[in-house]
Amino acid sequence: MARVTLRAVLSGHGMAELAETAELLTSEMVTNAIRHSDGPAQLRVRRLCESRLRVSIWDTNPAIPAPFDTPPGRLDRLTALAEAAAKADDTHGRGLLIVRLCADNWGGYPLADDLFGISGKLLWFELTPLRSKFDIAA
Repeated sequence: MARVTLRAVLSGHGMAELAETAELLTSEMVTNAIRHSDGPAQLRVRRLCESRLRVSIWDTNPAIPAPFDTPPGRLDRLTALAEAAAKADDTHGRGLLIVRLCADNWGGYPLADDLFGISGKLLWFELTPLRSKFDIAA
């Protein structure tokens, strides 16, 4: 449901070139939200500027997985490539690694109980048209 909705929204807003990568990364993050929290989850898609897309996933689990608990560093892509090589035969546990490899930017932050009772965490990633064409195998 998240992938179909995302593709329709991006197509309707002239951002169809981001759809393939955005669908993959959204699918990985929504799957994590469902697997690792026991409450509801929510997907938010936002255009930050003319061509930059931010996709955010909220869930009720307050634990932010590493390395989403700190801003990405200059060498994170190299670290992520090394991790990907080490996990080449794994059949699970690579979702956030794929996000780190394919997104322009990513992160997360906790949400404390507020006036409206929202708590948990928000994980997000950003894409731009040039970045969406990144080929992991290259």
